[in-house]
Amino acid sequence: MPQELQSFADFAHGDMPLDGKKKRIEEVLNKPLAIHGFKVTESKHKQGEQCLQLQFDMDGERFILFTGSSVLARQCEKYAEKIPFKATIIKIDKFFTFS
Repeated sequence: MPQELQSFADFAHGDMPLDGKKKRIEEVLNKPLAIHGFKVTESKHKQGEQCLQLQFDMDGERFILFTGSSVLARQCEKYAEKIPFKATIIKIDKFFTFS
């Protein structure tokens, strides 16, 4: 009897690249977004700091953005099991956060 094979996507979802056109965080501030995925990696530009790669839909298109926002990174990690979700990124003083 042949063994049922698992699909790569079933167990390697965290290793797959996030697709989408690149946007700057300033371009999406205060706009409704549908968050679909994220990765937190070491920053290529600032040694010892983290970089959040965020995948989202806006106006029917798929996008990604990169940010050093530790607040957004913590929120993504804390609420990862809730993805996908709707949110707006706002800026409070020097910090970005979901609203």
